[in-house]
Amino acid sequence: MFTSKEKPKTAKVMERNVIAKNTSIVGDIKSEGDFRIDGTLEGTLQTNGRVIIGTEGFIKGKVDATNADIEGKFSGELSVHKTLTIKATANISGDVVIGKLSVEPGATFNATCSMKGTIKELNQNEQQTTQEQTQTA
Repeated sequence: MFTSKEKPKTAKVMERNVIAKNTSIVGDIKSEGDFRIDGTLEGTLQTNGRVIIGTEGFIKGKVDATNADIEGKFSGELSVHKTLTIKATANISGDVVIGKLSVEPGATFNATCSMKGTIKELNQNEQQTTQEQTQTA
């Protein structure tokens, strides 16, 4: 009855990192887990997880993440492999490369933006057109 030899199942725990309000960091950060920014980061943030910039948060620099939710301010280069969600309070400027984009009304989005899937399709179409032109010439 109580002599089961089965080991209890453990849930996969994802790391959660936080830069708290009134905290300022200058430098580069690499992480496997999620990151929440409620303070200020100047530098590079690279993660395989989600980046969340809270309403008081600000990042100036470069971010490379799988997903991102932005409520605060971002300025620089933003690369999001899957989905970028921009909340109504967000203010984004710089260069943005994304997989998918969701923007709430009221957000400020002053950036050059390209979608990875679209870029691949454009490059493939350009290559096909160039090949067709060289074959007919």
